Amino acid sequence: MRPLAMTTPTETTIVITRSFDAPKSLVWRAHTDPELVKRWLTGPSGHTMPECEIDLRVGGVYRYVWEWADGRMVATGTFREIESEERLLLTEVFDIFPDNETLVEQVFSEQDGHSTVVMSLHYDSKETRDGVLQSPMDEGLEASYRSLDALVAKVP
Repeated sequence: MRPLAMTTPTETTIVITRSFDAPKSLVWRAHTDPELVKRWLTGPSGHTMPECEIDLRVGGVYRYVWEWADGRMVATGTFREIESEERLLLTEVFDIFPDNETLVEQVFSEQDGHSTVVMSLHYDSKETRDGVLQSPMDEGLEASYRSLDALVAKVP
């Protein structure tokens, strides 16, 4: 599929759109099943996700741990709203920026067997958003999405 597209519709928001050659139900499962998430949400080559916990219910929490040769990063958050196979609304906090909670909305859609995920990241300030834009977040996420492309091609 095409690489992710990233826009900045407001001073505090980043919107990332990515499509997949797979049904929405599978793409949803790949985003919400810890065993599948560990297989694709690994970022650049050399990164792994040794820990992935997802309590998929309103008020439930998740925890992702990434590791690479000289580092480690943890993300945690709480699910605020869940519309099965349609939409997730959750918070996100990275241990490297513990004071910056992000509100994340993921919307899943499907047309002709191809799925699209639109992820809106709502930051606490323009400065935080701009810091994220200067990071290699888009490259790491696209590397993960390429892994998701390969995963959905193999998983029934």
